[in-house]
Order: sequence, then structure tokens, then C-alpha cells
Amino acid sequence: MTKKNFEFIQILAYEETGILLPERKKHMVYSRLSRRLRHLGLENFNQYCDRVQKEPKELMNFVNALTTNLTAFFREEHHFDYLDKEIAPLWRRRQDKRLRIWSSACSTGEEAYSIAMTLVNHFAGAEWDLKILATDLDTNVLSKAAKGCYAEDCITGLPVRYREKYMRMTANGIQMKRSLQNKIHFKQLNLLHKWPMTGPFDVIFCRNVLIYFDNETKAKIIAKFRKLLAPDGLLFIGHSETLINLSDEFELIGQTIYQPLRGGHAKVTNARKMPLLARNNQRV
Repeated sequence: MTKKNFEFIQILAYEETGILLPERKKHMVYSRLSRRLRHLGLENFNQYCDRVQKEPKELMNFVNALTTNLTAFFREEHHFDYLDKEIAPLWRRRQDKRLRIWSSACSTGEEAYSIAMTLVNHFAGAEWDLKILATDLDTNVLSKAAKGCYAEDCITGLPVRYREKYMRMTANGIQMKRSLQNKIHFKQLNLLHKWPMTGPFDVIFCRNVLIYFDNETKAKIIAKFRKLLAPDGLLFIGHSETLINLSDEFELIGQTIYQPLRGGHAKVTNARKMPLLARNNQRV
């Protein structure tokens, strides 16, 4: 892979995904894309760069190959504890029974299923309209997520109540039960492209994604999240991420948990501040 090849890949990756690929990522890029060269029977990266420019299908394979998909059930557990113990009791007092959650980088689905298990435990009744949108850039991981089938060692440490209620053993491993899967809608979405959703969402998860973007791209995505959140909505980001110097429209209310500011200009006064109970009348 020549310097010219790598520069082409850097530019294409940024244009298509917003992901920055510094020089230190060159070995990783080489390793991941070499598999595509072998699969396609190509001799060198000149041929591959030419191929990815001409074939939309290979462009998607290019994006899939470069996307990092590290995830686990109940990863960063404090977010799910907050949903379970702080937010769900408040929501149960609302008159509006509509709940919309968005997992914006769901990878192979563990995050979306963790959200579903947490909330279905509270809002299983017919009067509740609970839906979870789960999106990702990578079509390969979305296919796995939609199937809801995982190796048995993936659920090590999961509470027994969840395993018994929402999963069943099969010859291929653990299968999520249909009653849980029906709450989740998996869709392919590039966060840099147009979003078809209109909101409002009660919670948006965007964890360990912003770190791959430059500040300008981060700020644009955060601003779009703000427009889709309900007045009492919540934005969950990753443990190594922050909205500092990226947005003045949110306040921190918990560990990497943010809420839109009322009026857009208030200051953070209490990190344990509880979400509002206000609702609006918009619909997804």
C-alpha cells in the first residue's frame, strides 16, 4: 500500500463516514483492506482503489471493513442503571405512553437489546407504545443484530432474570426471544448523511462514536441530536467522550448523560438534576 493509496483511503473514509484515519492507523487499514483484496483476487492497492471508486457495492464493503464494532451487553452499565432506577420510574408517571429510543451506532445489537431488556421490564403493558430504533453504518453487523443470535459466552455475567425472560438456548447459541426483538427496528444509517427520522426521541445513545470524528463533524451531529430530542430527552455518550466545546445546548446530569437545556442558555448547576416531565405533541 503506497503513500498515495493510503492518502486516497484517508480522504474517501472521511468523505463517506467522517472517520479520521491518522498515519498511525495505516497498519490497521492495510490489515483490514488486504482481506478485501484477497477476496476480490486483486494484486495490489492500485487496483483496489480503482475498484472502490467504480463500484458502489465495493464502497459499502470498504466502509464495513474499516468500521470498528466493539460492543457487549450492558457495556458501560451505569447508563442502564440510570434508565432502570432513575428514568423509568419518572416515565411511568407520564400520561403520554409513547416511548422512543434510538441506538445510533448499534453495531451487532447488544446495546439495543440491553436497552430493550431494561425498559420492557417496566413498560411491557399493552398501554405502552415502546419502540427502539437501532441504526449502524455497517450492513454486516446490522444483519447479525437483526438475527439476535449470539454465542453463549457473550452473556456471561448477565442477570439470570434477563436470561430466563428474554433469551432461549438453541443449537447455535443464545437466541433473543421474538417478544423482545419486536420492540427493535434495525436500519442502516450513515450519521453524515440525511436522517429520515423526525422525532422526538426520549433517549439517544451515541456511545464511543464521536471519538472517530473531527470537532466540526461532532458538533454537527450533536446539533442534529438536539433537534430530535424531546424537551426531557437524554443523550448518552461514551465514557471517553464529552460535549465540552462542542455544544452549548446541553447540560450534564449524570456520568456521560446529557439533557437539552431549557431555553438553550442555562448553565449546569446540579449533575444529579432529574429530567423534566414535559412532553410535546410531535411524533416519529
